[in-house]
Amino acid sequence: MAKEDTIVSGMAGRYADALYQLARDSKTTDKVAADLKAFAGLAAAAPDLQRMLKSPVFSAESQTKALQAILSQAGISGIAANFIQLVAAKRRLFALDNMIAGYNALHDAARGVTRAEVTVAEPISDQHRAALETALKDISGGKSVDVAVKIDPSIIGGLIVKVGSRQIDGSIRSKLNTLAIAMKG
Repeated sequence: MAKEDTIVSGMAGRYADALYQLARDSKTTDKVAADLKAFAGLAAAAPDLQRMLKSPVFSAESQTKALQAILSQAGISGIAANFIQLVAAKRRLFALDNMIAGYNALHDAARGVTRAEVTVAEPISDQHRAALETALKDISGGKSVDVAVKIDPSIIGGLIVKVGSRQIDGSIRSKLNTLAIAMKG
C-alpha cells in the first residue's frame, strides 16, 4: 500500500487511488482500465468532447447528462462510468486525464508492467519491435514492458525511448543539433 501511495499524488491521484481500490475490491481492475482507455480514446478523437471536459462554462448537470449518453453509446458501464459521472458531478472533469493516468500507473504497478514510448521515423518491423521489447525488459529489471510506438518523420532516423521519467534520445535530429552547436562553438 505504501508503494501505491508514492505512485500518484495530488487531487487527481486521490481520485485515481480511490477508483483503483474500488476496482480491486470488486476484482474488475482490468475492465475499468479498458473502459477508461476507451473513454480516453473517445475524448482524444473528439474536440467537442475535450472542450466540454475542460470548460468551466458547462454546468455539472449538463456535463453529467451528456456523459451519460456518451458512455451509454460507447458501451462503457459499471465502475468506470459511475466514476466519470461522479467526477463530472464534483466539477473535476478538467483533471480526468490525470486521474486516468494515475489509475493506469497503479494498475501497471500491481501487474508489474512498465510502459515505454518509442518514437521512430518510420514504422518498425515485428522483428525489430520484439528486439526492442526484449532490450527494454532487460533494462527495466525483468518487468513486462508495454511498448507504444509513435511515428515522427521529423526525427529523421534513430529512435527516442521514454520509460517512466527517463528519456534516451538517439535520433539523428538531436545528433545533428548537437553537431551544429559544436560547430558554432
